[in-house]
Amino acid sequence: MSNSIISLENVHLSLESKAGTVQILRDVDLEVAEGEAVGIVGPSGSGKTTMLMIIAGLERASRGRVNIVGENFSALDEDALARIRGERIGIVFQSFHLVPTMTALENVALPLEFSGVGEAQDIARARLKDVGLDHRLDHFPAQLSGGEQQRVAIARAIAPGPKLLLADEPTGNLDVATGAQIMDLLFELRARNGLSLLLVTHDTALASKCGRLISMRDGRIAADDVHEAVA
Repeated sequence: MSNSIISLENVHLSLESKAGTVQILRDVDLEVAEGEAVGIVGPSGSGKTTMLMIIAGLERASRGRVNIVGENFSALDEDALARIRGERIGIVFQSFHLVPTMTALENVALPLEFSGVGEAQDIARARLKDVGLDHRLDHFPAQLSGGEQQRVAIARAIAPGPKLLLADEPTGNLDVATGAQIMDLLFELRARNGLSLLLVTHDTALASKCGRLISMRDGRIAADDVHEAVA
């Protein structure tokens, strides 16, 4: 695809252990177009989170071509990868990864300040309003519910205006009702901002909200189906 925001070609990842070499990913080929929403499912150990980590530039492939947001990740050093993550890739994890001694506003502004973005707090305030937390700006993570903490994490992920949003089990630490609200918010923000979305989840029904569903097994892509997204 000429407009691919994610392009993986013959990607492998192997790690050494006491028992020998362990193959984590094998011959993974993946193309994701700009603006596409893709759900990734598979059993534990299938390689779905590892693939996301490679796409995020947080893990290096053992071999193969990794081209993300128009950049050849295989040719970049750690500083360059960090810069691209900070500017063009938003990441939402199962664990919220908020700084406990910082307020919601400070947590969202922090990566912007690290990147030298002007008016970081004004941008952070606007993004917190987008996720419905403009009344909780000065609250610390311990004063927020799990759903509110994940909303702060989402605001932080979208604050730099990324092209690509990666979500790894974003509802894994939430109850069903709160998780549904968080997913509705993610898809709303994705549509509003024209983001590409890669959603890793064990929940096939949740992944089906994307227009494309990829199943992984034993470190490989076992199925890749385009369908009408489930509302």
